[in-house]
Amino acid sequence: MILKEQMLLVDQVQLAPRIFAMTLQGDMVQDMKMGQFIHIRVPDASMLLRRPISISEIDRNKSRCRIIYRVEGQGTEVFSKMTVGQYLDVMGPLGKGFEVAFLKPGDHILIIGGGIGVPPLVEVAKQAALRGVIVTSVIGFATKEAVILEEELAQFGQVFVTTDDGSYRNKGTVASVVEQLTDGYAAIYSCGAPAMMNYVDQRFQDHPHAYISLEARMACGMGACYACVVKPKEGQEHENKRVCKEGPVFATGSLIL
Repeated sequence: MILKEQMLLVDQVQLAPRIFAMTLQGDMVQDMKMGQFIHIRVPDASMLLRRPISISEIDRNKSRCRIIYRVEGQGTEVFSKMTVGQYLDVMGPLGKGFEVAFLKPGDHILIIGGGIGVPPLVEVAKQAALRGVIVTSVIGFATKEAVILEEELAQFGQVFVTTDDGSYRNKGTVASVVEQLTDGYAAIYSCGAPAMMNYVDQRFQDHPHAYISLEARMACGMGACYACVVKPKEGQEHENKRVCKEGPVFATGSLIL
């Protein structure tokens, strides 16, 4: 169910340069699923479009969710200046998220994330671990200063970190680590920049449970405006897919990227 709610800001911290984590509280949290996103109105009358931000963690007991965003423009700059006790106009939860219900205790999953694409994968790792699933995460960043959520993911399993410049852990891209790991994963979950999603899509295109989560510019966030469409591959349903509606999570091998 899509709701619209004034959500209370209960915490905000800076994790890295231009990266902030915000915790919101509201009834909407009860309907949230991992991999979905929320659409937030900027509290500034001059900015009409809402900002889509993925859900990083869900705490239904406290009716709280955590979102992590990068300051990239005026809207997110406004968010970064907000303080505890203020309210945000939020619409959601939106989109199709990740699934872990098919996983069994003892299964092994691979999580692949890059930069601001890492946050929505934290809840996946948590929910999988709660089911007795073995979790291996590979996360990539530009530099040491940009690394986020390593400790959070380490609570649920082994974590490999890459940096483009070699300033922390492994030098290179996530692909350089993934190619050294054994196959045989029950599922692969990924979110990151287009180049990374292209790699995961091709590398695991024949896997029955491999998923990519895409980012896209969008307006309405509900599938009405078709501003965020991607094309399916031949042999799939021929209609364009909306990242905000049929996505942001898609099976590998199903789209033209």
